[in-house]
Amino acid sequence: MANHFDLEEQEQIDQIKHFWKTWGTLITAAVVVVCGGFAAYNGYNYWQNRQAAQASGLLDEVDAAAIANDPQRIQHAFDDMKSRYPSTAQAGQAALTAAKVMMDAKNLDGAKTTLEWLAKDGKYDGQKAVARLRLAAVLMEQKAYPEALKQLEGSVPPEFAAAFADRKADVLVLQGDTKAAIPEYQKAHAAIDPRNSYRRVIEAKLNAIGSSVQVASAKTTGSAQ
Repeated sequence: MANHFDLEEQEQIDQIKHFWKTWGTLITAAVVVVCGGFAAYNGYNYWQNRQAAQASGLLDEVDAAAIANDPQRIQHAFDDMKSRYPSTAQAGQAALTAAKVMMDAKNLDGAKTTLEWLAKDGKYDGQKAVARLRLAAVLMEQKAYPEALKQLEGSVPPEFAAAFADRKADVLVLQGDTKAAIPEYQKAHAAIDPRNSYRRVIEAKLNAIGSSVQVASAKTTGSAQ
């Protein structure tokens, strides 16, 4: 009986050896890939969290410089943020904060450069959309109307559609093209929640250029809410 079991055990051992000889390399490689991928995923998450934590410290510095109204300090902190953590949400927020301080200080060229960076290289669609809106405002101040309109072209997140249409209409009015501005104001009005008081502002703008809200647009918007 013992010999019988010994033979069976030897046969099983031989089968296992044959199996590993045939498939062992492939199985080992697969295990290495899976384990390596898991380690890489954890490592990437750790790196992202570490980047975000360090970037938050610099964002605090940007905010403190903004409160102190210190343009040089805010520029230095933002440049540091942009060079070290450009792909973080904090870098985008720092750009918006820095640009606002520059605009308030009438440093339009500085604000323009900062917003151009975010609009082009930002990693988050919402921040990029805000940057484009504010960049258009800077260009309007500089009377660079064609360049402002370029910033307002193309696709944007749905929640920004009304703001983009409204800003585009403002630029067109400044260019003297009120005829083209009217449908943009109408589009903005239709996209805004009827409970939002800013709709009255758009209605005032339309009245100022000799137009009014299309009844069909208003009814359509109201029924959609």
